[in-house]
Amino acid sequence: MSAQLAGSTPECGSRSASVPQLSVVVPVHDEQDNIAPLIEEIHAALVGVIDFEVLLVDDASGDETPRRLQQAQGAFPGLRVLRHQRNCGQSAAVATGVRRSRASLVVTLDGDGQNDPADIPVLLQRWFAQTQAGPTTAPLLLAGWRQHRRDHGLKRLSSRLANGFRATLLADGAPDTGCGLKMFERELFLRLPHFDHMHRFLPALVLREGGRVISVPVRHRPRLRGRSHYGVWNRLWVGLVDVLGVMWLRRRIRLSPVEESLPPTSGD
Repeated sequence: MSAQLAGSTPECGSRSASVPQLSVVVPVHDEQDNIAPLIEEIHAALVGVIDFEVLLVDDASGDETPRRLQQAQGAFPGLRVLRHQRNCGQSAAVATGVRRSRASLVVTLDGDGQNDPADIPVLLQRWFAQTQAGPTTAPLLLAGWRQHRRDHGLKRLSSRLANGFRATLLADGAPDTGCGLKMFERELFLRLPHFDHMHRFLPALVLREGGRVISVPVRHRPRLRGRSHYGVWNRLWVGLVDVLGVMWLRRRIRLSPVEESLPPTSGD
């Protein structure tokens, strides 16, 4: 691991005076049995690697998730817990976490335990390799690519159909926009247009800003606890309505390189 990533890491993102280098944002809804194992895995993956904080955003869960989060704060005092008073959806929960984050670099992952936190250092390696390769002002998004899905057949089919529909109309070059593992600069995310389900269209929205999108192969695990909140119908309906909206947004932006004219020197 690069020396830039090493350092004294507060336990699970201690709320110290120092600003963390990385904010880990995890949206959760009715994930009571996944809370503790996921936080432990994030901690194990990042301690000694980078200064970080962890923000879990509870999107108005109706199960024991709030109580489990309180228990987790007892075990990991630096853990930050935010709670929506009403259910607003995954994109809103991600946005809440990013807005409240303190680091300039953010990584997101799903709260169902199917994303492997051990892949976060992989994204960090790729991030610093890209950003240190040479001077560039183009914003960057690293998007996880689940090459070997561990879902049941119906869920894989619905995702394949939705991804194919999106890729055909948006041509964003991203093979898997539904993966929760993504890394980006906080400032970039905050200037993107926000709408319900926007987390599924981050590659297209970053390209709209003149940015770069790199898909990074990551692991995918079967869901061991809880139940999925998505099915065939809502995936395809989101794909139909929101793809058209993103197409409209992309046509309504004009980007141009900007040059600043300097005053003449005294010798001119």
